[in-house]
Amino acid sequence: MRGRVRENILRVLLNNPNGELSKYKVAKLAGCSFPWALEVLNELEAKKLVKNTMVLDYRKAIDYWLMIHKKPLFWAYSIQDPLELLRKAKMPYALTTYAAENLIQKYLFLHRMDIYVDEKDFEKWHKLLAERGLVGGGNIRLLKETDKIFYNSFKVDGLDVISFPQLVVDLFAEGAMCAEAAEMLLKKRKEYVR
Repeated sequence: MRGRVRENILRVLLNNPNGELSKYKVAKLAGCSFPWALEVLNELEAKKLVKNTMVLDYRKAIDYWLMIHKKPLFWAYSIQDPLELLRKAKMPYALTTYAAENLIQKYLFLHRMDIYVDEKDFEKWHKLLAERGLVGGGNIRLLKETDKIFYNSFKVDGLDVISFPQLVVDLFAEGAMCAEAAEMLLKKRKEYVR
């Protein structure tokens, strides 16, 4: 739980790097207690990654996030026309890795869709995908997370995409050509982060 909250705090800070949020607001947006947020912010300040809530070194903060990042559990499915299914979905989701990157900068070949879903909706998603296709292997992975994962997600071509810093972290975590795509995205950061 503590690792997840630390990642939530980093997600909030990296989506609002200019320091305009109060420490209390960071705690509220990250879904944690104010004392826990203060402890994490003090730790980040000691590492010279932030000052108050201003991110001092965006790339080093991403690297720190990668160091503590826990990849979410996933379930795999094989589905025909997954984009149509997502466009009709009535539950929250957010694309990450290949699909999200392909929507934004079209560098990676879209061979798999990684989709964050709220852990509260996971059984509904599982039932929907199992009815429409096959379970195990395939072209879709459902990543089960809390609703905090959707902070600052946005739409591209009618599809929900995870926040910019979360996408960058997820791409770096995939490695190889995804890391190269993450580096390219970081150069365009100002287009996606205030």
